[in-house]
Amino acid sequence: MAGTTRPIDARGWLFEVQDLEAETETWLPIAGIDSWSMNPGENEETSENTAFDSEGYYEEDVMQRGASITVEGKFRIHKVTKERDPGQAYIDGDWTNRLGFDSHNPIRYRHNTQTSWVVWDATMSPGEQSGGNNDKTAWSATFRRNGKPTTAVVTP
Repeated sequence: MAGTTRPIDARGWLFEVQDLEAETETWLPIAGIDSWSMNPGENEETSENTAFDSEGYYEEDVMQRGASITVEGKFRIHKVTKERDPGQAYIDGDWTNRLGFDSHNPIRYRHNTQTSWVVWDATMSPGEQSGGNNDKTAWSATFRRNGKPTTAVVTP
């Protein structure tokens, strides 16, 4: 088996947000991403169970699991129409201002070598948009998983 496995390219990861206002199920790819990070321990909570009979060794149980994904990249527009990238526009224009129950929205992600998506019910915090003299405008968002993730088969 040695030598038959290879690392995968970070640029092969795909991230999409579901447009909840569309009449049919519509997933919008998020364009312009040039880096991403996942924290599978975000919002994890544990309960310490160490007692005298633990014989001096620490014990705990995980009581809550969480996770987050941050995507960072460049603010994108269509070079001819000047319209915003649909994924970024949905996040900034539709999702950002929602509160309470409405602050939830599905996202999904996978590597282009995988045959199924990981789907999260997520809340989102918009990131900073910034730039300087010789920069392109930066764009980012952080998604936090709510509940247990699910999967969905990739369909053409």
